[in-house]
Amino acid sequence: MDKVFIKPPVEIRCADELRLLRENDTGKKPENWFLSPKAVRTFILGGKIKTADGTVIIPRKFYGNDALVERCIITLAGNRGLMLVGEPGTAKTMLSELLSAACCGISTNTVQGTAGTTEDMIKYSWNYALLLAKGPCREALVPSPLLIGMEKGIFARFEEITRTPAEIQDSLISVMSDQILNIPELEDDGLILARPGFNIIGTANTRDKGVNEMSGALKRRFNFETVEPVKDVRLEKEIIIREANDLARSGHIDMPVNTDAAEILAVTYHELREGIDSDGIVVDKPSAVMSTAEAVSVFYQTLSHAWYYGNGTVDMKIMTQNLIGAVCKENKDDLEKLRGYFRTSVKNKSEKAGGLWKDYYATAKLLK
Repeated sequence: MDKVFIKPPVEIRCADELRLLRENDTGKKPENWFLSPKAVRTFILGGKIKTADGTVIIPRKFYGNDALVERCIITLAGNRGLMLVGEPGTAKTMLSELLSAACCGISTNTVQGTAGTTEDMIKYSWNYALLLAKGPCREALVPSPLLIGMEKGIFARFEEITRTPAEIQDSLISVMSDQILNIPELEDDGLILARPGFNIIGTANTRDKGVNEMSGALKRRFNFETVEPVKDVRLEKEIIIREANDLARSGHIDMPVNTDAAEILAVTYHELREGIDSDGIVVDKPSAVMSTAEAVSVFYQTLSHAWYYGNGTVDMKIMTQNLIGAVCKENKDDLEKLRGYFRTSVKNKSEKAGGLWKDYYATAKLLK
């Protein structure tokens, strides 16, 4: 029986695409890279490749600034690290995974930054049973993502780097400058030199700025790229539908996605995030993160409810309840801002467009 995974890494989900791209890759390739920069771009942004059996379409996986993706690839082809910054839910982690899978063939060499992250979680630690039995030797060493990346010539991903203490962050400086990691306990064998292809991709949320601000010395080792929220409502709707379909498929939810409901949710998130609606009416911005990722979560919750409790049809009442939970989870004062949005923008749209917008406005009573 084949194993089933909730969310396999990119290199497993897209194994066929990566194989086809590699077999037909004629671009110039940095040393030890899995694909050339041209093929990496095609993998992430989509395109066509010609194979012996004909033309194959590679679907787009990241919706955003194409030039930003190209800059990220070129940065990683050099000796400087890449730092992806932006609001939560702007697909920084997804872009980091896609880059790692396409450039290195592996995306799981990762440090998850938290307040409890220690230096040994980044560099290396010891198997203390072996250490006591044999003393400090390579067999007793337990490599962490940074050491693994240096020895294999692959990327080390550092998620939420500003969540970690400043002194832990700064342990990266010497490695990024000299491409050397010294393990003094191993004496003669303790000098680890980075293989070609090694680099670091970091991510940081702008909302975490000031939690553990990166030092100037560490910032100088990275090229910074800001991943912006989706600006196009139609594109946001497309992302919500695509991601909800993928989640439904993996959850064995066999029902059609209501595209009109997805559009209403995309419009709601876009207008609350931007602070202005399509009629030019100013909208109070909630303090909550109004990201596309949150919109996908709200919509998938609504689909799941329709599948397990309903009749397979999206219920606008349930969608509004899920929306309330997402918007008000950080600050209860955001509920009043959501009420104001329904009183003005949603009401106007229900009067003009009718249909599902009218059903959506009818759920305003849930905000009381």
